[in-house]
Order: sequence, then structure tokens, then C-alpha cells
Amino acid sequence: MNKIPIIVAYGGGTNSTALLIELFHKNIVPDLILFAETGAERPDTYKFIDIFNKWLCDVGFPEITVVKSKKGTLEQDCLDRNVLPSLAYGYRSCSDHYKVRPQHKFVKQWQLAINCWDEGNRVIRMIGFDSGEWYRMRTGDKKYDNQYPLIDWGWTRKKCIEIIKKEGLETPGKSSCFFCPSMRKNEILTLNKIYPDLMKRALKIESNAELTSIKGLGRNYAWKDLVAADKSQYKLFEETDLPPTICSCYDG
Repeated sequence: MNKIPIIVAYGGGTNSTALLIELFHKNIVPDLILFAETGAERPDTYKFIDIFNKWLCDVGFPEITVVKSKKGTLEQDCLDRNVLPSLAYGYRSCSDHYKVRPQHKFVKQWQLAINCWDEGNRVIRMIGFDSGEWYRMRTGDKKYDNQYPLIDWGWTRKKCIEIIKKEGLETPGKSSCFFCPSMRKNEILTLNKIYPDLMKRALKIESNAELTSIKGLGRNYAWKDLVAADKSQYKLFEETDLPPTICSCYDG
């Protein structure tokens, strides 16, 4: 009987980074670390992945395997179809098409997984949701045994940050598409200040979309109005409200 393979679904953010660090300290070596590239991460996420790949190699872990959707990028798809990411409409197909499916497709052709399934076993898939994200847990299926170590360990996002800093690494922060409808208003304004070029691209997606039921990337408001209000120092929006839908791609 072959060893049951372990896959870590790496989101590029704080939680899944802390998960991999603790697996190293527990002498649990994953067989595959998968990162689904949507083409829409912020530059600091890509930079951190390069840094973390070096750490992984230094401790004897496999490098991060990057997979992409054959549909191209989510950004271009939105522009081509004159729509916003599906999350803006209350759906999660953007995560499914650009995160979940590319990983599934890769694993279906991965020999260790094929051997495991041929023997009637399930591949272990570890996902980095922290203890405050228990509501995001999903049971596995015939092919995958979903495991959530951070929740099992009772780790909060604060604990994850502590573990990363203790390892001598900078925290990667939150990983998500730069035009994700689940972004909080302070995150949107920060994006505009740090990466104005990305904000221009996000606003292009918003202005290009043919909208009827929603106002923009913020669902009940347009990002362009939020940015304009901030520029004029006119407070139109409360900073304390939370997005009604959490993106499936979110990682710490």
C-alpha cells in the first residue's frame, strides 16, 4: 500500500503560510503545495511567494506548484463579458473557475493521487482556515479528505502572524484579487494609495460592466464613488461595516 499523499492548498496569505511552517515543526512533509494563480494578486503576494519558496527549499519541503485556468485571467474574462466577478452578484463561480478547478485538474493527472485513488483511498487536502473561520469548512468527497489543521489547533489569525514572525519571515498579509468585491472599504482605499495602477484596472472592470441589480464592485456602492469621496475628504461611507459575502479565495 502506498503512502497517502498530502496536498496543501496554498493561498499565498498569512494562514496557509503559518500552516506550512507548523507542519515543518511537526515533521509533516506535504507531497504537493498548490497555488492557483488568477493573474490578479497584488505585487506583494507574488514577492512573498518567491521569498517563501526559498524557505520551503531550505527546510526540505517541495516548492509551490503554480496552476492556472485555461480560461486565461479573471480580469480579462470580466472585461470580455462586461461583468464583475461573480462574488459581486452573490455567487462564487470566480473562485471555482480560477482557484478550485485548476487545482483539481492538476491533481487528477498527478501520479501520487492516481495511485491513491486506484487503491480506494482519499488524498489528504490541508486547507489553512484559522479558528475564526470554522464556518468555511467543507467536508471532503470520494477523492479528498479535507483537513483544517489551524482549526484543530485552535489557532487564530493573530497566532498565525506570531508563528511567521518567529520564523524570521515578514507576514504576507491578506491574499485576494485586487478587485475582489469582498474587500473592505479601508482595504480599497489602501489599494488606491499603494497601487494606483491596480485601482485603475479595477475601476476599468467596474465601468466596463453592464450593471442592473448592483451599483459596482462594492455591490451596493461603486468603488469609483468611494475613491472620489476619499479624494475630496467627504465621508460618504462608514468604515465599520463588513462585506456580506466572504470570498472563497481569501487567505488571512
